Order: sequence, then structure tokens, then C-alpha cells
Amino acid sequence: MDIVLMMYTRNNPSCAEPLFGQNNSLNVNFNTSKKTVWIIHGYRPMGSTPKWLQNFLKVLLNHEDLNVIVVDWNRGATTFIYNRAVKNIRKVAATLGTYIQILLNHGATLDNFHFIGMSLGAHVSGFVGKIFQGQLGRITGLDPAGPKFSGQPCDLRLDYTDAKFVDVIHSDINGLGINEPLGHIDFYANGGKKQPGCPKSIFSGIAFIKCSHQRAVYLFMASLETTCNFISFPCPSYKDFHAGSCVDCDDFKEKSCPRLGYQAELWKDVLKERKEKRFLRTTVFLDTTGTKPFCSYYFVLSITVLDNNMKNGCITFKLLNQLGMVEEPRVYEHWFGIFSELKLAMFPM
Repeated sequence: MDIVLMMYTRNNPSCAEPLFGQNNSLNVNFNTSKKTVWIIHGYRPMGSTPKWLQNFLKVLLNHEDLNVIVVDWNRGATTFIYNRAVKNIRKVAATLGTYIQILLNHGATLDNFHFIGMSLGAHVSGFVGKIFQGQLGRITGLDPAGPKFSGQPCDLRLDYTDAKFVDVIHSDINGLGINEPLGHIDFYANGGKKQPGCPKSIFSGIAFIKCSHQRAVYLFMASLETTCNFISFPCPSYKDFHAGSCVDCDDFKEKSCPRLGYQAELWKDVLKERKEKRFLRTTVFLDTTGTKPFCSYYFVLSITVLDNNMKNGCITFKLLNQLGMVEEPRVYEHWFGIFSELKLAMFPM
């Protein structure tokens, strides 16, 4: 497969160094006591380097002093025959398993490993986790690939049992991504379907196909680049979320509602406890804007009508941002007879 492991640290943030030297000696810049983030790309039919990769490295190293390893399996991912790339991911995982064992021999620990996989890379991460019997510290699946994986049993795709904590961001469930919940927590941004700000016409070219799929990557990066908290609401469905039926987070009282992205790990303990008690995965929903940093705020406005004879009415409201400009909300209305509740109003940041 000609897999290359490119290592970055704060000592070499812009120029990759090999992870291993001669006789499997470990690069001096790799610190076995620090967290190690593994970034694994997905299907690359044209063989090009992902445009988001360099900025991803930058924001990770700016946020935390880490070892970052980029797994370059381009030779196995570059093919016009998608099924061939799918078959190659098990070979990639097996090779990574060998490299990881060498790292463990040098004193690294599985608990310090955080795998971040995009599309097919998410399933590669899952297969690596299976090799080590779910003892990896964390796996983040960024819109895990759907074709050839939808409807498959857990041993043939990414699953919550593949690491001590698995979080998944869904952004293209009707296209290149997978619909099923796979992790301890699954974030469905804008319902996990067509993302705002993405081209709506096939005449937009390749962006029409991959924009929503890659949005999961940019949302994860935004969670590191901005002060925005991508607050998400546990809910049975996106329809219920829009109906205003899921605006509380009673099961998460101590930490409030879960947040998409790097911070999701803060909810690891309560999510694992929920999973053990209820044998259910946690699905959460959020809406975003269509442009970077994709950030929105939610407000609950409850209005009780006291006059039983009132049949019709009109309510308007506005919110001023920090610049004194009026922000136009998207309002999700939920009517209960004479009680009217504007359950969720979303404002761009």
C-alpha cells in the first residue's frame, strides 16, 4: 500500500518528519507522554492532497501540544474504482496496527491515541480499533462513508466498540455519508443532509458532490478555531428537533447539552453511562449557518396567551448583535392550542 506516516509537532509544525528512523528508532520529536492525533483521509479518486489538511494541522497544534500523525494511504485510495479503495482499507488498518505496536514498544499508550478519520478514513480507524479490541482512547468519524457500509454489521464498519469513546459527525447522509448512528454520540448537523451554503446545482461541478460530505471536517475545525460552542440537542429525529420537542438536556445536567467537535470528549463518561443503562446510542441535532465559522445561538421564547377568546395574533421580535445590527432569526413554531411557544430561534453568530 506504500503507506507513509508523516509526523508533525510544535517543533516541526509545517514540515513533516518521518515517525520512524532506521531499525524502527523513534523520531526524537515524538513525545510518548503526549496525546497523539492520527489523521486519516478518505477516498481520493484523483490522488490529490485534501485541501483542508494543512489548516487542520495548524488548528490542532495551536490548540494543544500534540503529536500529530498524518496517515498517507493515497496509493490505496487513488482509483476510479471505489470498491477497490474499500477493499484496501483493511490492509491499511493492518499496517497501522503493526506501526502502533512499535510505538507501544517505545512506551506510547493506546489511551493517548485519538484517531480522526474522514469518510473511508473513519472506517479505517474503526478497523484499527478492532485490532486493539476497543482500547484506543478516541475515534472521531467525520461523515463516515456510506456506500458499501450502510446496513452492514458492526464488525464491517466503524462502531462505538472500536474505542473507549467514539463520536461521529454526519453531514451527507443522503449522499456519500452513512445514515446510521455509529458512535457513543452522533451529531447530525442540519439533520445530516444537504448543508447550507453548499451548491444546489449539479452544474457547480465537483463541489456539488463533495461540499456537504466535507462539511463535517470544517465543522470540527471550527470547533477549534472559534469560541463558538456547537451546542447540540438529544432528539429522536430532526423533525422532532425542528418541532421544538427537544430543547432540554436533563440527562446532561452537570455539563449541559453536548457540543460538537473537539470538546465532545467532555461528555464521554455520561455518554458511556447512558449507553450501558439504555443500550441506545445518543443522537443529537444542531443547525449551523452556511459560512465559516458556521456558528449559531439558540434562544427559547415562550409566550402564554391568557385570553381564551384570542384566535389569531402576530408576534415580531428582533435581536441586535455586538455590532448593533439586527439579526434575522429562523423560528421553529410549535402550537399548543391557546399556548404558543416559539421553541427555537436560531441566530448566526
